[in-house]
Amino acid sequence: MDRATARMIIESLNRDAEKIAARFGLRYQAIRSERANVKSRYGICYSDGTIQIRLRHAVTGRPLRYSSLVNTLCHELAHLRHFNHGPRFRDFYLQLLEYARVQRIYRPGRPPARVAATPADSTSAPRDVPTAPAKPVAPTQLSLFPAASEPVA
Repeated sequence: MDRATARMIIESLNRDAEKIAARFGLRYQAIRSERANVKSRYGICYSDGTIQIRLRHAVTGRPLRYSSLVNTLCHELAHLRHFNHGPRFRDFYLQLLEYARVQRIYRPGRPPARVAATPADSTSAPRDVPTAPAKPVAPTQLSLFPAASEPVA
């Protein structure tokens, strides 16, 4: 991912964060791209209100789907009110996510059909194309590492 693409994604996340934050009375300092070498988390919210979001897949380096980035954004925005992962945090996070879905900022669902990429397509920003209206579904936390009971391939 080149710098221009990363900048476009961050600008889009900032616009969407402003809408969500305004609706819920949240204040954040800045939204930034996480360093490329960070592979252990999707995002982080600091106590000063700075939010960093990983834009690339940890293994492939390709841009993450925008819906995944918005999911992470809502998670980190929820930390501005609840700096933990308790029940009130989870409820608030789901409220943020539902608002983003209603506003068509968050559009979960099946990924669009893959089309062979041309060289011009490889540098464009990721796009989510909704295939059908999505039912509200509680998001699941993505796992970076297998659980102790899961076999490792």
